[in-house]
Amino acid sequence: MGGIIEKRSKKKRRKKFNKEQEVLGTAFILPYALAFFAFIVIPVFMGMFLSFTSFNLIEKPVFNGLNNYVDLLTVDEKFMQKVVPNTILFAFFAGPVGYALSFFLAWLLAQIPRRSRTVLALAIYSPSMTAGVAMSVMWKIIFSGDRSGYMNSILLKLGLISQPIQWLTDPKYLMPIMIIVTIWGSMGIGFLAMLAGVLNINPELYEAAYMDGMKNKFQEIIYVTVPSMKPQMLFGAVMSIVGTFNAGAIGVALSGTNPTPQDAGQLIVTHIDDFGFNRFEMGYAAAISVVLLIMVFLLGKLAKRLFQERD
Repeated sequence: MGGIIEKRSKKKRRKKFNKEQEVLGTAFILPYALAFFAFIVIPVFMGMFLSFTSFNLIEKPVFNGLNNYVDLLTVDEKFMQKVVPNTILFAFFAGPVGYALSFFLAWLLAQIPRRSRTVLALAIYSPSMTAGVAMSVMWKIIFSGDRSGYMNSILLKLGLISQPIQWLTDPKYLMPIMIIVTIWGSMGIGFLAMLAGVLNINPELYEAAYMDGMKNKFQEIIYVTVPSMKPQMLFGAVMSIVGTFNAGAIGVALSGTNPTPQDAGQLIVTHIDDFGFNRFEMGYAAAISVVLLIMVFLLGKLAKRLFQERD
């Protein structure tokens, strides 16, 4: 009889403990959940709602159905002829190159002593902590269109050019410079995740692979390193996709105008900014943002399919 009572008492204490843990866990996560709901969920649904309206920030939104999306695909020639090709070109180079460079640098740092690794990792990561506008100031000095610009000064001294080049206003050069600046500043959280992933790989896996016939570092990366850090690779891919599609403001910061000169650096993000805050066509800007959201979501699903661990 005493044993039964003791068991019941233990069950009650366990239930009480579990309930306290649930309450404590809820209390810890509640502020984040409220912030996520207030600053992510509500704005997303508001943007979706506004995308079906005509809204200019002064008058009340007027429902217009799919007109914004129809105009985006059929009337807005700039979107299909300039913005989408520019975004694809920018994302193709800045995203994969930055992603591959993050992995390569993380792998290289893992091969050197800890003290040197810490210093170099901080040096590589630090550009990502600089805001886009602040970062553009340095690059505007380098690519200044007069003789005092570092790039023009060097090329003039070498005799490679006779007149200063307008790097940031010439459509021929703006996009390549945007890609360079974005890659330079892309070594952020994704890079740190990859570095952590490489460092956490069990050394015994490499030893076993060499015993089974692995011969060089390239095979080491292909057969051991990448398969062992798929979660970090997935995280890095998602961060690279989101970062690349959100990096459009760098073109405006460099050129100083929106739209950029001859739309050479006009991306989806800057197109949204142009219609939303220059022309005050918030409904149309919301429709463009929904299209961007769908693109990022689909690319994120593709990255998940490529790098997600399979049972």
